[in-house]
Amino acid sequence: MAEKSKVIYGNRISERDYKKAVRSKEKFAAKFGDDSNADYDAVIKKNEYIGDLLGVSDIRLLEKKNQKADDSKADDGQGSETFDLEKGIIVGNIRMGFGHYRISMAMASAANSMGYKPYWMDLNSYEQTTCTKVISAQNDLYSMGSRISQKSMLFNKAVWEPMNYEGFRKLSYNASDQKNAELMAAVYANVPKEIPVIGTHVWPAQAAVHAGMKYVVNAIPDNWPMALHLAEGSVHAIQTHNAYMGYRILNGMQGKHVLNPMPADSLVYTGHYVDHELVENIEKDCEARKNRKANKKPMRFLLTIGGAGAGKEIFAAIIKYLMKAVKKEKAALYVNVGDYQNVWDELVSEIAGLKELSTEHFGNWEETKQFCSDALEGDVTGIHAFCHKNIFEAVYCTNLLMRSCDVLVTKPSELSFYPVPKLFVKRIGGHERWGAIHSAEIGDGTLECRDIPHTLQMVKLFIQDETFLPDMCDNIVLNKKMGIYDGAYKVVELAMGLKK
Repeated sequence: MAEKSKVIYGNRISERDYKKAVRSKEKFAAKFGDDSNADYDAVIKKNEYIGDLLGVSDIRLLEKKNQKADDSKADDGQGSETFDLEKGIIVGNIRMGFGHYRISMAMASAANSMGYKPYWMDLNSYEQTTCTKVISAQNDLYSMGSRISQKSMLFNKAVWEPMNYEGFRKLSYNASDQKNAELMAAVYANVPKEIPVIGTHVWPAQAAVHAGMKYVVNAIPDNWPMALHLAEGSVHAIQTHNAYMGYRILNGMQGKHVLNPMPADSLVYTGHYVDHELVENIEKDCEARKNRKANKKPMRFLLTIGGAGAGKEIFAAIIKYLMKAVKKEKAALYVNVGDYQNVWDELVSEIAGLKELSTEHFGNWEETKQFCSDALEGDVTGIHAFCHKNIFEAVYCTNLLMRSCDVLVTKPSELSFYPVPKLFVKRIGGHERWGAIHSAEIGDGTLECRDIPHTLQMVKLFIQDETFLPDMCDNIVLNKKMGIYDGAYKVVELAMGLKK
């Protein structure tokens, strides 16, 4: 295979940056070992959490090829299915926050709705592999940086924002990632090479290319072009026209140098990555929002708090501000803390009266699904808190609640692209700002509210203004007609089409 850390789309990497990339791989190999010649056996089993909802089966790895699982492993779900070589499609992902899991769920949902068989391959779940150890180490560093950035304005301004905005933008960063990905390829060793792969993070896509998978689509998140997301050898899916243009010319990825562009067949504009269940019901759900507004029903705000509670102080301020409206049945709250019950406990301890107003939906997935279903047609009052220890339930809970909420309150990350009226709170990392900008431009979300006073101003506007919410709903319906939310379907079509 060609050396992917020396030349990227015809653009030569400096010797200094190449040596740095080599050292990065050597450092990880020295710390975690190099299992490039390992023979992991790939087995599949229906996902017990979203298998019924999205038709998903997990790809799991046994320690060695041909090693037979003992009875206890078999009971634990090791290997009771075979690969569907005709309809199968792999969704390669990692857990880094909730965003990449959510994008993966959108891909699986679209594939399932189109009659394909989605396989879930989480490269951060194979604890015995060098791949997972490398990813976990980098994930831990990113999570730590994210938490510090929320506590230290100096760190955020001097380190975190520049790293997320310009550091990850450079081709030299991609050169290091490509080297590190050589340590990740072993997880694909015994996965059938003709099954298409959709990577919802660049590492699963890079690893698939290094492993010789024949048909790889790299589904790029965000709306700010960064070399971090490049996986040369794959076809890149892009959610926005702004990002498409930036990636096509590799804009700013080597300072002021004008670079050789990406070939036309290496990237495709697809639109937003959204679950089939949400896209299919856009008109119905938007009409329900407009009817609730017209009939003076409580306005339902969905607050999503992930990443160990990043931005918790903003959400606490929103809850405090809305409690009077909740008591008067002018507002209702959904609060999803993902798998971080400590965040909810801290909110309860900080906000007087929150516990008394709240109904907790913790751990009972069937009860949560029933609540979400009932809320589509019935009335909702009070505050409803959701927490699930399993990552699939923690993430997908927000997706289920989205349909019956009126306003999604979130940072401008992967949720920027979802077809629901959105109130954007302060970003985490400079790259996220462009998600809010794009959403505001197509009319389905607000500008980014960088502080608490402006956030509360927007909350008040949603409640009191008669046209603000209905206008967003009308824009969402129009956007659907233009195909803006069809990205997940288009990515699946693209991946399966590579086989022809």
